[in-house]
Amino acid sequence: MEKFFTIIGGMGTPATESYIRLLNSRTPAHRDQDYLDYILVNHATVPDRSTYLMDNTKPNPYPDLLDDIKIQSKLDPAFFVIACNTAHYFYDDLQKATKIPIVHMPRETVKHIREEYPAAKRIGIIGTPGTTSDGIYDRELLAQGYEVVKPTEEIQKLTNKLIFNDIKEKNYVDDELFYRILKMMIEEQKSDVVILGCTELSYAQELAHRHNYPIADSQSVLVNKSIELALALRK
Repeated sequence: MEKFFTIIGGMGTPATESYIRLLNSRTPAHRDQDYLDYILVNHATVPDRSTYLMDNTKPNPYPDLLDDIKIQSKLDPAFFVIACNTAHYFYDDLQKATKIPIVHMPRETVKHIREEYPAAKRIGIIGTPGTTSDGIYDRELLAQGYEVVKPTEEIQKLTNKLIFNDIKEKNYVDDELFYRILKMMIEEQKSDVVILGCTELSYAQELAHRHNYPIADSQSVLVNKSIELALALRK
């Protein structure tokens, strides 16, 4: 297979399935051969990224991610995507380990905000504790002149429940909880736009989309960028 890309996924698996569903459904296809060529690495046993970032004595996910990048690089994909926001904490080191470009999901998400919400100034971030505290979105937003809005302790607690207790543990999306979190970020924290900075939240958005809150869905942005780059390979 030539002119393909590699997806580093499995963090978690239902969220990666959501990425694949959106990828395939948005691809302009009328026959088998119109779909995209890609390899999915569903590396479900990668240690939890947020747990490690909050406590460095816990298992480190970086060696597994690095191993995936090195092994897949031997197959010479055109580019990589990493279907996990928190894993982008290791982005610079992973990119140094390969000549193949890795799409930077947080950076693409901030570009999306600039295009879709030109009047936005205060950008909220929700995700795992690792993502909301590790600075990967902060750096990208501040570089573009945005004000960063973090979740309160209460909002983070509710978000943790949705991500870890409901989606990861039970594969269950509590849509009312999801809407409540968005409402709090918009109305109480005064965010102009809320970044869904966790692929489990993107999974919730896919299954429970019945709201009009202004969001930037990082995984949806990654899907669109993947399709753009993959279709360009065919020209």
